[in-house]
Amino acid sequence: MLSLAQIREAATVLQGKFRRTELIHSQFFSQLIGTPVYFKCENLQRSGSFKVRGACNFMSRQSASHLAAGVVTASAGNHAQGVALSASRMGVTATVVMPENTPLVKVQATRGYGARVLLRGAVFDEALEEALRLEKSQGLLYVPAFDDLLIMAGQGTVGLEIVEDLPDVDTVLVPVGGGGLVAGVATAIKALRPAAQIIGVEAEMAAAALASRRQGRIVRLPGAHSLADGIALKCIGEQTFPIIESLVDELVTVSEEEIAQAIVELMEKTHLVVEGAGAVGVAALLHAARPLVRGHTVCLLSGGNIDVQTIAKVVDRGLVAAGRYLKLRVELNDAPGALGRLALLLGQCRANIYRVSHDRHHIDVPMGRAEVHLELETRGPEHVREILAALEKAAYRVVGVDS
Repeated sequence: MLSLAQIREAATVLQGKFRRTELIHSQFFSQLIGTPVYFKCENLQRSGSFKVRGACNFMSRQSASHLAAGVVTASAGNHAQGVALSASRMGVTATVVMPENTPLVKVQATRGYGARVLLRGAVFDEALEEALRLEKSQGLLYVPAFDDLLIMAGQGTVGLEIVEDLPDVDTVLVPVGGGGLVAGVATAIKALRPAAQIIGVEAEMAAAALASRRQGRIVRLPGAHSLADGIALKCIGEQTFPIIESLVDELVTVSEEEIAQAIVELMEKTHLVVEGAGAVGVAALLHAARPLVRGHTVCLLSGGNIDVQTIAKVVDRGLVAAGRYLKLRVELNDAPGALGRLALLLGQCRANIYRVSHDRHHIDVPMGRAEVHLELETRGPEHVREILAALEKAAYRVVGVDS
């Protein structure tokens, strides 16, 4: 099992080698939740996530002979960048095997830190097979992503910093994928502040830890896909699982819509950009069906590696889920002035028309009628209800709503 002493050793090894990230108090979220809320901003690390801590600790503790041929790992994102950056600082060659569908921005970032990137396989498991083959054939040192005590100890330094900066912390929300981060953070915090509760948060589309807890054994999911791709793993680690079971008080899940809303809320209210995995704790804060936290609460923003195309999609999805962007299809008479009258009504409802298209030729549209596709900027769920009520009162037939 991981110990506080191992985490303290990691902190000594890592001193000055990475950013001691800020613990930021959020006035907005504190008022919204009704308890003091802080964000531990690992999204501000140079590599964009906490992963550099574990990777650097692991490699720093290896002998020169083990590192001589270089290191290799498999990753589709943050771990790749953490390994590449750590290897670059140590003067060690790094090879990273990534699935062929890895977003270009992540490939470029990993190469930017000096690593040799190989695109192999359609999924992570196939990339992993290639990395393990290279480990054996070329004598490289494999750097695990989470299921290793040195990796967990490095991630646990996040927990040390939280307690040092907020000694009376009561609740910590931690994203859970393979379990290395939550295992390290829980070990540090429970040793220093036993009364604090640790809440692990998973994407409900990739809830391997919760499934394993319910079964009392490690469960491998048939699939794991999520906007929170950094924690979308089919299985947690053999070494992380018993630590989670011993120290993590509760495991909760959040939906894809809730993750999208959390990313948007963080951008708007705190001006912090996070990826899906980094936002799951905030999603849990915002959408818990019951009071989830108590006292001084820290939400760990584990990473910020999100590309602009994903941001655009997430903002769209988040605004729709929050009732601030309404997509609908309205049927009306195909006659001069009909579209203008509809636009006038929407203007009277103070809805801003973002996009409009007019279709009179679709086979499902009756003769003499037209279907209008509208995208409206709205002010929230109540405003959406007002718009739909006004359309109904004016005898417009709404044939599709996405809100």
